[in-house]
Amino acid sequence: MVFTSVPGIYLRPQDNEAAARPKEGDRLVRAGDASQTPLKAADIPLGTGFITAWAMDPAAKIVRSGSRLNLLMLLRFNATALAADTASRAAEGVVAYTSICTHQGCDVDQWLEREQHLFCSCHESSFDPRDGAKVVDGPAPRPLPALPLTIVDGALVVAKPFTAPVGYERG
Repeated sequence: MVFTSVPGIYLRPQDNEAAARPKEGDRLVRAGDASQTPLKAADIPLGTGFITAWAMDPAAKIVRSGSRLNLLMLLRFNATALAADTASRAAEGVVAYTSICTHQGCDVDQWLEREQHLFCSCHESSFDPRDGAKVVDGPAPRPLPALPLTIVDGALVVAKPFTAPVGYERG
């Protein structure tokens, strides 16, 4: 059971909005930012790695940090550096991917600057964020799911759900 802020009231995990997947219209906030300030494209460094973020329901101010499956990696590139399909999900060059590796569910935790790839140090899978986070090396069986973005009133906003299920295939 998940304990809410009201003593004696419990929610089933599926009823816990903090654990719900990002939804259309959610704003993005930097992980660890107590002020919950919505991120703008300019807040994401250009071509120098990723920052971690959560989606936040803008009306209820609920940060969707109740599940590690919701942790996002945000990266920003020149729009001309993005594959066409990736560019269609980007907002002012900002792309968002799950931080959960599709191999065994470890955290994608490193940025390989020279290659400009995301890297999972658990089993050494790397992904190209400019091309849909396709696997370029390692045992991961599929790309990282992307979270399509848009800009609303200058803020980065979720445009659609993840492009694929977040997590890995248990076999």
